[in-house]
Amino acid sequence: MTIKRALLIGLTILVVIRLLMSLVGSFNLPQVQSRLELYQSEIILQASAYKTDDEGLLKTRDSLLGKDIYAKVEKQYKKALQETQDNYKLISQSTVTVNESLGKLDDLADEIKLKVGILQAKQGEIDKAVATWKDLSLNSRKAETAQILTDLWQNEAKLAPETETTLRDNLSNWFEYTALEQFYQPSNNQAQLAQLQAEEQGMASKGVLKLFLIAATPFIGVIVGIVLLVVLLIEWWKKGKQALLSPDSGYRWEVPWDGEIIWQVLIVGFFFASQYVLPLLFSLSGLDPSGLDIRGKALYVLVSYVTMAGVGLLVLYLSIRSFRPFPEHWFPFQWGGNWIIWGFGGYLVAFPLVLLVSLLNQQLWQGQGGSNPLILLALESKDTLALLIFFVTAAIAAPLFEEIIFRGFLLASLTRYFSTWGAIVLSSLVFSIAHLSLSEVLPLTVLGMILGFVYSRSRNLLAPILLHSLWNSGTLMSLFVLGS
Repeated sequence: MTIKRALLIGLTILVVIRLLMSLVGSFNLPQVQSRLELYQSEIILQASAYKTDDEGLLKTRDSLLGKDIYAKVEKQYKKALQETQDNYKLISQSTVTVNESLGKLDDLADEIKLKVGILQAKQGEIDKAVATWKDLSLNSRKAETAQILTDLWQNEAKLAPETETTLRDNLSNWFEYTALEQFYQPSNNQAQLAQLQAEEQGMASKGVLKLFLIAATPFIGVIVGIVLLVVLLIEWWKKGKQALLSPDSGYRWEVPWDGEIIWQVLIVGFFFASQYVLPLLFSLSGLDPSGLDIRGKALYVLVSYVTMAGVGLLVLYLSIRSFRPFPEHWFPFQWGGNWIIWGFGGYLVAFPLVLLVSLLNQQLWQGQGGSNPLILLALESKDTLALLIFFVTAAIAAPLFEEIIFRGFLLASLTRYFSTWGAIVLSSLVFSIAHLSLSEVLPLTVLGMILGFVYSRSRNLLAPILLHSLWNSGTLMSLFVLGS
């Protein structure tokens, strides 16, 4: 055994240990999906207050919202509350108790209880609402707001100026307007009620637009994607081995290097660099990202990702430079041809496939399994510059680097040992595991397979880069609309 191979084995063991620790650790972490659903529920409540004399707009609103809005949203909030309480138990039972995390979960649970109570009160279930508000601990920062809400719906509220301030400071959107309406009604102050209704209508019209953007884009994408899939399946049925989907029609690259080079690039250039080298460098720098504001965190994410990409590409270059000139179709960036059609078509096909797998995935993990931390940062960011930095990271840097590594190098190299479809599946699995979240392994494997299929057929890296960029951009746009 050579020294190089022994070193690779040692690094591989370290990488596997860290990967297993990260994946197992993500098992007890909540998915961001439940938080996304709460944001969408708030938009639904906003839109439900929209009033107009235009019957067409009312029908559009009702078709987007459905029936029994308050009951459905209440159910969603109760589900989120249960998940929050479960996560609290998991963290409190761990060997190291993280007080900051527990405090955040406490605050989130109390916020949800306030909102559940308002939803119950809106449906006339006053006793249930009061019981929900009383469930907040006396030491809670929301306890004063809970008491005010209890007094409001029991007609015992004192019309003090600070009451309105407290409601505005501790509630938002539909919940704020509903509580303020209950506050203004006893005094019959028509001017305040009229101003409140005007504010609410402005919020509601924005809610309808946001809901349309969130619902319409994926819906159209799913429909068009299903049509494209049906067309591809019909072509496969008619043309057989000559069809695009046929396993026999895949391109196999002429690979001048062996498996050890593949192993070296993947372990040293990607996993070891990202799991050990970069954390060590940033640790030695003394920079603590948790103390940064949202712009600082966004910049930290971008710098760390670009650094990781630079290290990975450097290792790739040093590993394969001796094999130049490369055979045909290695790392092709060709501005001509039909790469835009392949990239955009793959994006549309990904909609129904990833959506279906994600729905199954939700049932499998039941809200656990972790998520990409960038999603939550982008969701909670209302800073335009921070969002722009997140966009550069997710929609430009990530597609460029990941497609060069996972499709341009790994997939193509694996065709030396596997069929094209075998290489697509295996490279997609590695791609999904690299994101270090159990709940994302299945949907990202499917997305990776679509990216791999597009690359193997187009033989142009611009096609999967475009697809990857569109996918991440769409996700960020949805997060921006939800978080706004």
